[in-house]
Amino acid sequence: MRSPRSAGVHAMPDLPDFGFAPPSFDAAGALVRLRRALRDLRLVERGDGFELRGKRVVELQQDGAAIATRLARKLAATPEFDRGRIADAAEQRKFVDELKRRLERWEREE
Repeated sequence: MRSPRSAGVHAMPDLPDFGFAPPSFDAAGALVRLRRALRDLRLVERGDGFELRGKRVVELQQDGAAIATRLARKLAATPEFDRGRIADAAEQRKFVDELKRRLERWEREE
């Protein structure tokens, strides 16, 4: 009897879902948690956005069942923004991680 690996086939077994669906994304609750995380990064909240040293770096807005995001490319008085959309917890973590990377880069550049 040959194993699938020896036959050159790299098949992944179907993982059971045990009858559970992933939890639905609560955009309103996620927005509250996201705002708290950004304040923990020492960003100052102004309206629907956050600033670093008086310069706008992030804008967040609830968009139905998701969160619309704008993240500054560079730390500037009038920055260009990258637009994004957060529709699940994994995307929320990726957004915060990317913001942390940019904050570190901006600190090195100054």
